Amino acid sequence: MIVRRRGVVTLLAAAGLLLVAGCSAGGGGGDLPTPSWAGGSSASGSGVASAPGGAPDSAASAKGSVTVVRTVAEGLKSPWGLAALPDGAGLLVSDRDDGTISKVDEKTGKITELGVVSGVSAAGEGGLLGIALSLGFASDHMVYAYFTSASDNRIVRMLWDESKPAKEQLGAPDTIFKGIPKGYIHNGGRIAFGPDGMLYAGTGESGQRGLAQDRKSLGGKILRLTPEGDPAPGNPFPGSPVYTYGHRNVQGLAWDDKQRLFASEFGQDTWDELNAIKPGGDYGWPDAEGKSSDPKYVNPIAQWHTDDASPSGIAYVGGVIWMAGLKGQRLWRIPLDGTTAAAAPQAFLTGEYGRLRTVVAAGGDKVWLVTSNTDGRGKPKTGDDRILELAVK
Repeated sequence: MIVRRRGVVTLLAAAGLLLVAGCSAGGGGGDLPTPSWAGGSSASGSGVASAPGGAPDSAASAKGSVTVVRTVAEGLKSPWGLAALPDGAGLLVSDRDDGTISKVDEKTGKITELGVVSGVSAAGEGGLLGIALSLGFASDHMVYAYFTSASDNRIVRMLWDESKPAKEQLGAPDTIFKGIPKGYIHNGGRIAFGPDGMLYAGTGESGQRGLAQDRKSLGGKILRLTPEGDPAPGNPFPGSPVYTYGHRNVQGLAWDDKQRLFASEFGQDTWDELNAIKPGGDYGWPDAEGKSSDPKYVNPIAQWHTDDASPSGIAYVGGVIWMAGLKGQRLWRIPLDGTTAAAAPQAFLTGEYGRLRTVVAAGGDKVWLVTSNTDGRGKPKTGDDRILELAVK
């Protein structure tokens, strides 16, 4: 539903049981429309949007490494979303259960609560989830958030006034989009602005499997919106915010250096997925979990048994997708060759830090990694949830 708005350590790779699925080309989806912002071009005929005139793809190295540089902050409670402020000014982190957003000083690790996001109704997997900064953040100081309310999942934006006292710095939420189905499970929640300036959101089917194939439903989808919450121009289904469908629970979104979108997705009992996203594509749930022989479905570029992954956030750095695993308690490295996996994924940090929720590119060869051991499914210890800085390659 669209609403009107007010203006304003290098570690050895751990062995994991996985399969690299066939590439999405030939895996279904048909000839799908490409958004106008991509200049009508596509990658290797896959229908995945790419930047026009780019250099040919080259495969990333099959093997890589991860070094834990430092612990940036610790003692976090149910952290979920993370957004890096410009010019190294800090990190914003959302607390799923308490509904707060806090600022983390990158140098000292000091945590300052900005305020509570009003309207959050946390239960099960729902609560205050993904956050993102507006494209004009330097001038407008707007923070976007995806959260579970008493009636639905929705996207809001809030003015952050740093001149006010701690815990009083967030303005009232301005709802720009609502009506996303909520449930005790499968609320999706990742939001991110794409290279086209549009706002993307990963949603879940809230435990109602049939919603994923219903293009009139907002559940089990990737949505593409304007910053004001309207269906974005060039979407594959005119007048609809739906960008792709047939998803179970999307919690990771990242673009490569050619503007191609990738998404991670929770499976049920068999296969978790990393997908290259084709505008208008049907990703198969609930009829397909993992790779399918049915040509109408887009196949994942990699898949994992659910005990080894249960993926949430992803980030793209240097030709590689880095994927955080919750139940798998490891960080996966998936080297890319265009929109296919160039080699079998590697696992790092297996069991070292427990459940891993969010991974965000931090510039150069660095990423931020957020743990998730206080989410009701981990085994928390005092100060167990933290933000880590990693060097990756």
